[in-house]
Amino acid sequence: MGVAVKVTWVVVVTMMCILVASPRGAEGVTCGQVTTNLASCIPYLRKSSELAPPCCDGVKKLNSAAQTTKDRQTACKCLISASKSITGIDYNLAAGLPSKCGVSIPYKISPSTDCSKVK
Repeated sequence: MGVAVKVTWVVVVTMMCILVASPRGAEGVTCGQVTTNLASCIPYLRKSSELAPPCCDGVKKLNSAAQTTKDRQTACKCLISASKSITGIDYNLAAGLPSKCGVSIPYKISPSTDCSKVK
């Protein structure tokens, strides 16, 4: 066996071991998930439409995914970052969105929220 084949074999076996040993769902919440789940809420948060069921579905799905402190802090950071980059957001509507959708989150959706304090 050539050196290149041996090295390739070692890399493949190592990667397979890492994949098998990795716990499922260990990735945590990502900003991509936050964006995907809450994109349908933007018209409501800009006061250009009523609160739509797909928005609340996304809020509930994101809330279910954010089970750990790290997940909640990540979701918070992503929400704050996204809200600053989207013009016309009504932050009073944003702060009230979780309760309107029947979920409770441990922080206020606001540009001034310190996500590192979210538990």
